[in-house]
Amino acid sequence: MASMRDIKRRIKSVNSTQQITNAMYLVASSKLTKAKSRLEDTRPFFNETRKVIANIVNGSGNISHPYLDKREVKSTGVIVITGDRGLCGGYNTNVNKLAMTAIKNKETDKVIAIGGKSKEYFKSRANVVHSFTNISENPSYEDALQVGRLALDMFTSGQVDEVYLAYTEFISTLASEPKLIKLFPLDVDDFKNDEQTESTAKALTIYEPSEESVLEYVIPKYVNTVIFGAMVESTVCELGARMTAMDSATENAAEMIDSLNLIYNRARQSAITQEITEIVSGSGIYS
Repeated sequence: MASMRDIKRRIKSVNSTQQITNAMYLVASSKLTKAKSRLEDTRPFFNETRKVIANIVNGSGNISHPYLDKREVKSTGVIVITGDRGLCGGYNTNVNKLAMTAIKNKETDKVIAIGGKSKEYFKSRANVVHSFTNISENPSYEDALQVGRLALDMFTSGQVDEVYLAYTEFISTLASEPKLIKLFPLDVDDFKNDEQTESTAKALTIYEPSEESVLEYVIPKYVNTVIFGAMVESTVCELGARMTAMDSATENAAEMIDSLNLIYNRARQSAITQEITEIVSGSGIYS
């Protein structure tokens, strides 16, 4: 059995850890409120950009465009969004494992890693061609533009034949889900059933100089917006996961302290009882 001194040292250590986890919980909670607000601000632009693409797809016949045309898949590109730090439960592991399902060939498939945890995970599992770190908790639209350009260049130059985006979808503060979507080639079927454009799909709209030219301009904007939205959404999920994990760790620390205090009190009571027994035994000898 551990000595009373060891138990007190252990209680002090767990108490220090509890203070740290509680502080991290409060910081994550504060950041989460701002991140949620930012997520709501990004959605209107995404919806409007999607509406333009859906109007063209639903109101036109067969459209031929390099961003839409499917080709034989010899190499796949995957953009993976994770955090730069851990201590957030299974957040990083879940999205990395989902992204791994899109990797078919370790040598030819390419990964753009956003976040230190995705870079670390895929460095021995795939070909990490680009990585972005220290932006997971505060991504900017400029970061998304850079990622979007890299993905578009990889696709148009033939380095990859399709591009996927792996991120974490926000459901609630306590729930999130990793998600894998295809960015290139863009699937027109995803827009043909868009309810937002059902009433406007048949409207007479003239695109100058052509529908293809409008798509040439709009689709990269749409993809950049999707990437930025995914980065912001992943930030919300990361902070929510960290807040939950730190809250759980704080509660576990409190339970451990209670248990250690109980062990300490029992050890102290046992020591006092032993001292009393020794005193009584000693007084009986000399009486």
